[in-house]
Amino acid sequence: MPDDQNDDPMKGKRRSSEWYGKADKDGFAHRSWMKNQGLPGDLFDGRPVIGICNTWSEFNPCNAHFRDLAERVKRGVYEAGGMPLEFPVFSNSESQLRPTAMLYRNLASMDVEESIRGLPMDGVILLTGCDKTTPALLMGAASCDLPTLVVSGGPMLNGHYKGEQIGSGTHVWKFSEAVRAGEMTLQDFMEAETANSRSAGHCMTMGTASTMASMAESLGIALPTNAAIPAVDSRRYSLAQFAGRRIVELVRKNVRLSDIMTKAAFENAIIVNGAIGGSTNAVVHLLAMAGRVGVDISLDDWDRLGREVPCLVNLMPSGKYLMEDFYYAGGLPVVIRELEHLLNKDAMTVSGQSIWENSKDAECYNRDVIYPLDKPFKPNGGIAVITGNLAPNGAILKPSAASPELMTHRGRAVVFEDIEDYRDRIDDPDLDVDETCVMVLKYCGPKGYPGMAEVGNMGLPAKILKKGITDMVRVSDARMSGTAYGTVVLHVAPEAATGGPLALVQNGDMVELDIPNRRLHLDVADDELERRRGELKPFVSPHERGYSRIYVEHVNQADKGADLDFLVGKGGTPVLRESH
Repeated sequence: MPDDQNDDPMKGKRRSSEWYGKADKDGFAHRSWMKNQGLPGDLFDGRPVIGICNTWSEFNPCNAHFRDLAERVKRGVYEAGGMPLEFPVFSNSESQLRPTAMLYRNLASMDVEESIRGLPMDGVILLTGCDKTTPALLMGAASCDLPTLVVSGGPMLNGHYKGEQIGSGTHVWKFSEAVRAGEMTLQDFMEAETANSRSAGHCMTMGTASTMASMAESLGIALPTNAAIPAVDSRRYSLAQFAGRRIVELVRKNVRLSDIMTKAAFENAIIVNGAIGGSTNAVVHLLAMAGRVGVDISLDDWDRLGREVPCLVNLMPSGKYLMEDFYYAGGLPVVIRELEHLLNKDAMTVSGQSIWENSKDAECYNRDVIYPLDKPFKPNGGIAVITGNLAPNGAILKPSAASPELMTHRGRAVVFEDIEDYRDRIDDPDLDVDETCVMVLKYCGPKGYPGMAEVGNMGLPAKILKKGITDMVRVSDARMSGTAYGTVVLHVAPEAATGGPLALVQNGDMVELDIPNRRLHLDVADDELERRRGELKPFVSPHERGYSRIYVEHVNQADKGADLDFLVGKGGTPVLRESH
């Protein structure tokens, strides 16, 4: 890595030189204002300017330690002869933001894209952690295509309560159902709160945050071991400092995001997602990310690549361990090593080496956490993509989190017209439902909610829980938390709000789920469905102003990644007109 700026072939030719390299009034103004922060003049001598995209917010507990993480990145940038400049973007808090953080994923991506394009940076470090921050930041950065590197915030420490290891998210659902079934007291439920979240960091289950950190590493846009190092482990800060050094080298070699996030890299990520039992949310996020970088990835690729991939990782919600245990067992490099014959081994990464070179010497230290490929934890780890007359454009299910006996099922539909209808009636003792029924939830998709909230894993009726039943087939156009579990059909496309077949389902209709044959069928005659369609009232969104209105009017369906239609594709980083 060159320390001498004279060895830098790009010196004076970078984007940032258009701001800081001119001996005129514009150069004077740009440099002068920056110097009011005490920056020495020689920082403007043509060295790489690295933007540090920070999603810190006290409203976003997953990312609450990012101020310190950013300082570690800055150290690395300075050590490598670069100039680090931190900038804030929309912090998309999964745990606090209503109606759903997914509504604002695309808004955050716009913030990132416009910041990168409008500011004088040559490369960017993305500080990601909370569920939607990884895809949002990568979507925005992909649209610009500068040299880019992801540093995830890392998972929080394992939860412990009354001698039991508990996982964020997963045990919220488990304990909540136990209270409703009369198996856990409300006092115990409330006491578990503090034991559940013991440190800075995102969910320590293999939920969406951990999955997307793993996707970043398997895409090659993050350094090896990025996915699993706990947030408060000193090695997380070491990795951040090394990332600061590495991004400077990527700028000097002009290695852009599109050089890393290729078709081969996305295929690797889909395969890895199956092996880790990753979140269903990875589907909609990777589709959107691929759309921004111009890579052709579809639901068919998810089913083709993931169908035969077994689950190797024994983590909640599919298993019993947590991310801290995963890291101590060897982390994602061990999984990648196990997948040697399935992956595109030559796919390059931001480390400067291929994904295989990064992982070929990884050792597993606990085979009860990471299983070998020939003796997997579960036979089915990939995402099942289902089609049929109820989901013409596709729907998905996570086999590793589902009940095997329900993977082929026929049942009577119990329909909830929207989330309020579900909440009003689910515990009504007069609700006409038994454990053989199929619960159907409408108008919770991208347009309908809006934002496709994580309500698809509907809690079962109290009277079913009291019988000791813990799973039923559930179907919706919503998403579910990556920490959730159950035989849940999600992302039904087209959604009810666009007049998709889901809107036509009525109580008593028979619904057939056949995962082995990838089929979701509504057993109602075509002429009857047409009659119902004629009586269907058009969906009218109550969101009439601001970003929410833009979202409802322009959001694509789940099978296309739920991005805004006008954001798909790259925009590049042209140097825009001067501001004065």
